[in-house]
Amino acid sequence: MWRCHLILYLTCLAFTQSMDPLCSSAPEFKHDRTQSVSVMLGHSVVLTCKASISLNSTNSDCKDHLEWMKGGTPLTNLTIYPQNIKDWHPDDGHIIRISELTLTLRDQADFGVYFCMVRNSTAQFNLKEYKSPSHTGAVVASVVLLLVLALAAVVYSKCRLNFKLWYRNIYGEYELNDGKMYDAYISYVNNENDRKFVNFILKPHLENKYSHKLLLNDTNILPGAEPSAELLMNVSRCRRMIVVLSQSYLEQEWCTTNFRQGLWHLIELSRKPIFIIFQSQQKQMSQDISHQLKQHQPQITTLTWGAHSIIPSSGFWKELALAMPLKVTFHRESAGDPQTLLQGDKDPMLTQQPDYLDCRPDPDPAGDLGLRLPIYKTLPSKAPVLPAGPSVTAEPKPPEIDVSDLGSRSYAARTDFYCLVTEDDI
Repeated sequence: MWRCHLILYLTCLAFTQSMDPLCSSAPEFKHDRTQSVSVMLGHSVVLTCKASISLNSTNSDCKDHLEWMKGGTPLTNLTIYPQNIKDWHPDDGHIIRISELTLTLRDQADFGVYFCMVRNSTAQFNLKEYKSPSHTGAVVASVVLLLVLALAAVVYSKCRLNFKLWYRNIYGEYELNDGKMYDAYISYVNNENDRKFVNFILKPHLENKYSHKLLLNDTNILPGAEPSAELLMNVSRCRRMIVVLSQSYLEQEWCTTNFRQGLWHLIELSRKPIFIIFQSQQKQMSQDISHQLKQHQPQITTLTWGAHSIIPSSGFWKELALAMPLKVTFHRESAGDPQTLLQGDKDPMLTQQPDYLDCRPDPDPAGDLGLRLPIYKTLPSKAPVLPAGPSVTAEPKPPEIDVSDLGSRSYAARTDFYCLVTEDDI
């Protein structure tokens, strides 16, 4: 409906202004005829309409003027729609007429299409509501991302050692055919606390759960400036070196005089030695020793034994398992050390259950020797039986082996001993 009113109004306006001989030609707008303006509700906007009008050479006055309309209704109420009209004369033949319409957008009805008209020409201003972009989606996405990162960090901190152990057990390399007889060489001080820790905690866990073979040494690891021949031989037979770095251990001569040189020797002797530090004794450790351990961190492995490390699933045992060599796991029980068997070592002394030896436990360990079947039977003699001669009382010969205390021995407690025989017995 408002389009019909607009067309009718333009027709009447063109007919009225066509009677005015002062305007020689149609006006020309100095801007795009169609414009889009976005404004937020409650704000004000100024629409500027600029047109160039040609004047008659005989008279500089032209009755053409700019008018505003919306929905086919002229905006004549200057109180609600204030307008500012200005003229500019760039030369004698033209005049630029400018009309500025100020709009205050109070409700949704103020948005729409506004027309600027001069004679039979119109310019259109499409006034739209400006809606600020919603940041709700971005905020929600950021919060979700932060939660996912926090959850991933927590899962990694809790399960990173499990992931590393799983990856090493699947893709790790076995240290076989290297000529080593032991998996770790444990050096500690022979005092009450360290001896209990090594013999009742560290050694049983590594042997029973991971089947590691250990070599223990409670003497000074570096008594002098250079490693001893015995130390070099023992360390060369082990794949790793574990040092229980307690306060008593640090009171040794090589630790108090030149810990740096001793640490270099340990790094040269063993592949990435493992140092176990007691959390309760860390404050008593000197700053120089702590600095040396941190400085050589890429070449060594430092583990801290705390109050909760005794739990088998604690991080201490997982880090220790990562530092130790990967063991070969067999699904069936086999005699002897699996890694020794894979090296082709058929020494019977390394076999715990040889077929040709009777290693059955003592049937009566309480003390009574009783009657026991012989292990090896002698071949029957083929010599003829001679007639019995006069009986000669022979003096009893003392036994070659003293068996007086065999009745008080308990052989059932030992299951890992070897049965030794001589060539004469075989």
